[in-house]
Amino acid sequence: MHIKHPSGVPLPAHQAILSQQSAVLRELFCTLRAPVGSKRKGADEQAAPRRVPLGIQEVDNGAILGFSAELSEDHPGFHDAAYKQRRVNICNLARSHRIGEPIPHISYTAEEVAVWGSALTRLEHLFQQHACKEFQRSWPLFDLRPDAVPQLEDLSQVLQGTTGFRIRPVAGLLHPRDFLNGLAFRTFHSTQYMRHSSKPDYTPEPDVIHEVIGHLPMLADPSFASLAHAIGVASLAADEEQLKHLVKLYWYTVEFGVVREGSDVKAFGAGILSSYGELQHMAAGGAEVAPLDVWQPLPKISYKDGYQKRYFALESFEAGAVELQAYCASLQAGLTDEVRRCGARQLRASPGL
Repeated sequence: MHIKHPSGVPLPAHQAILSQQSAVLRELFCTLRAPVGSKRKGADEQAAPRRVPLGIQEVDNGAILGFSAELSEDHPGFHDAAYKQRRVNICNLARSHRIGEPIPHISYTAEEVAVWGSALTRLEHLFQQHACKEFQRSWPLFDLRPDAVPQLEDLSQVLQGTTGFRIRPVAGLLHPRDFLNGLAFRTFHSTQYMRHSSKPDYTPEPDVIHEVIGHLPMLADPSFASLAHAIGVASLAADEEQLKHLVKLYWYTVEFGVVREGSDVKAFGAGILSSYGELQHMAAGGAEVAPLDVWQPLPKISYKDGYQKRYFALESFEAGAVELQAYCASLQAGLTDEVRRCGARQLRASPGL
């Protein structure tokens, strides 16, 4: 069945998906634009309502929590003044970017290209056996080569032509709500700087290797893109406690998720697929594999305790997306009828839809 534009012209597959999900988003915005998350602070005082973004322009990409130009003492590049200045320069380009403009072009140095090439070459040898079929199917679309670090603008064009996702540059680790809100508008916030050359197989933060190799092939798969989009939509409705659960869902799926293929367990999480050591750890059975239940509490996220001790497995991306969409719908429970009745006239057009 084809979905048609009001003109009567059938839409391409990914645009048809967007058309369906735009209607869902607009209904959700209608319920959420009025006071959301208001909690009584006292008998006569209420917290200010949280404003739900209507488009990607309303999602702040400047609320950087860390891993920007400032590095902690345990970072591989902490004592490298030239490396830190290089990150400052690249981060400033991301801060100056405006939606609708081309993503800034980065002229990567020979040292940075060598780091990229080393990581790409080592990882590719493991993908055929240990990466999920959706990743392998999307991988050739990006034509990644070890002798050239790709530009985010070129990769964004590929994504837009497959699932409608696009890339927005960012200067470091975003606030979780802002990052997840971006997914609701099919926007992936990506860093552009490179990990330090002393450890080409390791990064304590998101970098261009993690973003491009780990995330983008999966975002080019329609079923996975729907799963990521569902998490983003849920973040629009979530209160602070629900947001914590969503961040864990994101961590144990998009970052460190695995999926069953017959009797095998294959990687789809970016934190696994962009890490040579983590991928080997997963393939060797070095961690427990448990089924994912989106409704149940999840373990505390561990950033610096080595490889993951437990992976959560999906039976399929289609089934996972259905579960996440059901959870998303549950976040609307308890909203007043008055909020639900707010009219479409209160919504303004959003290029993000």
